[in-house]
Amino acid sequence: MQPILAIQGVAKTYAGGHVALKPVHLDIARGEIFALLGPNGAGKSTLINIICGIVRASAGRVIADGHDIVTDWRAARAKIGLAPQELATDAFETVGQTLAFSRGLFGKPRNDALLEQLMRDLTLWDKRNDKIMTLSGGMKRRVMIAKALAHEPVILFLDEPTAGVDVELRQDMWRMAHRLRQAGVTIILTTHYIEEAEEMADRVGVIRAGELILVDDKAALMAKLGGKSLILTLDAPLAAPAPSLADLGFQSSEDGRTLTYAFQGEAGEVAMAQALAKLIERGVRFHDLNTSQRSLEDIFVALVQDKAA
Repeated sequence: MQPILAIQGVAKTYAGGHVALKPVHLDIARGEIFALLGPNGAGKSTLINIICGIVRASAGRVIADGHDIVTDWRAARAKIGLAPQELATDAFETVGQTLAFSRGLFGKPRNDALLEQLMRDLTLWDKRNDKIMTLSGGMKRRVMIAKALAHEPVILFLDEPTAGVDVELRQDMWRMAHRLRQAGVTIILTTHYIEEAEEMADRVGVIRAGELILVDDKAALMAKLGGKSLILTLDAPLAAPAPSLADLGFQSSEDGRTLTYAFQGEAGEVAMAQALAKLIERGVRFHDLNTSQRSLEDIFVALVQDKAA
């Protein structure tokens, strides 16, 4: 199936010689939620701004739903919605006026019913006659997303969509993103909240220093790099480091009260069970055990640190 967004060798070098983005090759499938992760200054916003026509690429090509963003820019831009990180909108307009104006910019006919539904979905309907300047930061963020959706794009960029909003609003936006995906909208998300990517994304890309260092399905990434740990709380602390346990793969805490065994995949689970049985045979007693899953945040930090080394 043809990707809805094809990024072909897109790069950006500024006049002073600063390389903001190394060549990026990436296809995004229709209807998926793709999370782009990276530290500040990694190149996330540069890539988004190139795709959305705000910044001109130094090299490469982008095709949005069959339209080249440079040679067929008008049609391409009509396919794309952008909710930027900055809360930039006319503070003296009302919410309803802002959305109507944004829709009109793309030559779309008036559609009050669609805008009403959009405002209701984003909990903005009661604020439709309020001026933007009177809204809270979280409500302004919702307005930015509504503006991005007003012209019915099929590709939606959410650049740090939940920055500065509370947990309740963040969860509302997660639910909204899933509804949009069900309606056929493809979503590209940048975020500093790793749990946001873990909750929402189908695939994850990691970018660092302008280079896309990894792209993978979230589930596959977790399976390959996630790993688990078995943690045992002992009946009595070990009197001293126990070298007799090292061959089993257990690591003791400094106070000797817990043992940890790291494993990964089905083979790792089998090896863990065998090591646990041998531990019991050696007379080590414990009163509690649990397992922990390495999070996407752990994987992200490890990847970025590894590339930095």
